[in-house]
Amino acid sequence: MNEYYELLGLSESATDEEITRRYEELKAKYKEDRWLDGEAGNEAAKMLTKLETAYREITASRKEQSKNTDGENTVEMISALIKEGKINEAQTLLDDCNERPAEWHYLQAVVFYKKNWTNESKKQLEIAMQMDPDNVKYRNAYGKLNAKNDYQNQTANQTQNPYANGNGMPMDDNQMGGNACSNCISCCYTYLCVVCLFSLCCGCR
Repeated sequence: MNEYYELLGLSESATDEEITRRYEELKAKYKEDRWLDGEAGNEAAKMLTKLETAYREITASRKEQSKNTDGENTVEMISALIKEGKINEAQTLLDDCNERPAEWHYLQAVVFYKKNWTNESKKQLEIAMQMDPDNVKYRNAYGKLNAKNDYQNQTANQTQNPYANGNGMPMDDNQMGGNACSNCISCCYTYLCVVCLFSLCCGCR
């Protein structure tokens, strides 16, 4: 893409107006010069073709970039798709983004969570927090996700080893049903917290 800008004599930071103006100037010049005799006319005709290609590629690239990285519009679209349960469509928009700021990684974490890919979701949240360490939303989501993972690991360990009190007998709370009830309430509460956080806040900034 850089060679197209060089053909126009501009840098990639040039505005759309500057690019169009320069294109029109060179186009007028080469159109006139192509009627020159000999090699000069042939060279002008070749340059006119190259100019048309450069301008077309630059404008197409800028339109695509604008569509894919249109800040809040893209964030709002992805958030809306997630809330509607259209996870695959949300993932497609995320994949199409050229720029990937902290909010992009947060939304990717939400999509992964919806797919039950908790480890991948956690990694994306960690990236988001590294890029924007003062963002409370990211930290809260990360804390809730860790709490859910910790509880699941604890429950799995207790299921595998019911004799957790070390004396060869099941723990009294488990026998009485009290610990099972407590675990159930804790699990439900943690799960609801995480679901609410991801479902209701995924579009908040």
